Amino acid sequence: MTTPVTIIGAGLGGLTLARVLHVHGIPATVYEAESSPTARAQGGLLDIHDHNGQLALKAAGLHEEFLGVIHQGAEASRVLDKEGKVLLDEPDDGTGGRPEVPRGELRRILLDSLPAGTVRWGRKATSVRALGDGRHEVTFADGATVTAGLLVGADGAWSRVRPLLSGATPEYVGTCLLETHLYDSDTRHPAAARAVGDGSLFALAPGRGISAHREPDGVLHTYVTLRKPREWLDSLDFGDAVGVTARIAAEFHDWAPELTSLITDGETAPVPRALHALPAGHRWDRVPGVTLLGDAAHLMHPSGEGANLAMYDGAELGNALAAHPHDTEAALASYEEALFPRSAAAATMAVRIHDLLLDDDAPYSLVDFFTGHGQRAE
Repeated sequence: MTTPVTIIGAGLGGLTLARVLHVHGIPATVYEAESSPTARAQGGLLDIHDHNGQLALKAAGLHEEFLGVIHQGAEASRVLDKEGKVLLDEPDDGTGGRPEVPRGELRRILLDSLPAGTVRWGRKATSVRALGDGRHEVTFADGATVTAGLLVGADGAWSRVRPLLSGATPEYVGTCLLETHLYDSDTRHPAAARAVGDGSLFALAPGRGISAHREPDGVLHTYVTLRKPREWLDSLDFGDAVGVTARIAAEFHDWAPELTSLITDGETAPVPRALHALPAGHRWDRVPGVTLLGDAAHLMHPSGEGANLAMYDGAELGNALAAHPHDTEAALASYEEALFPRSAAAATMAVRIHDLLLDDDAPYSLVDFFTGHGQRAE
């Protein structure tokens, strides 16, 4: 295959695609809106699954590098009720089925594996138009343009490439997250650190929850989850961190203090995340010269699968293009034929998991999901 691949978006999915193409000797260029690899923090830990994310890394020839950045012990998880009672406590069993790694380290591994100049930084795509014969023109915020013989939208939830294929747009799912951090937790926040344990915490009640991850160097990364109308989130003044923190904490006024301290003692201003999703069965008709991967193709409720699916999409698309070196359309058709049912199944499961976290029987519904039987207090 000699047609260069134009990839919009240097997230994990786009970079995995670029790397797998490089392994197969197929040229690719990635255009990314961020100004540099260090323009912003890359988020917290990701659990990379052995049935998709790790397979993608193996296809990219980077599995050994991945093993070197695993945060040991972080596969542990526990479920608590709002009083702080531990209902389920599962240690890291060391099998490596879902090991946790820092997102930034994983992205670094992918970036370092690409030839210099593969990623063009500071190129924010603002519009895309069809030119005919499977070619497309991408316009960037600075007015520059590029013509693509094969275009891949790896540009996330609000993809500029998606409208070439689909009229679907993400919709608010009725749930928001608010994100904050505690630092040096074992020394400065010992009660919260004990509550979180060695890995992930899910403290839940109907319609609300406090989740946290223990990250390297004693960092506790907290996500507060609330089922609220979008208007409630929009009413918060995030320029007033103290006031917003108080508003959020008031939603948990009768919770155990070691749990609410994850909110009230937060050392970073709360960051809002309004959750959006595409329809669970999102798909499109084959359009010559263009396709999607990751959130651009199947944005779904948070379930631990998003990064894994994006990377797997990238690897599968790269392998399909390598397997059909003289027939790009056959490669894209083959990739999408597998993509659509895989994405639909994952999105359906993501909705189910999301509901388990917040339904009227939370937290027992999540314990039941994990173990097959609940542990209700008498």
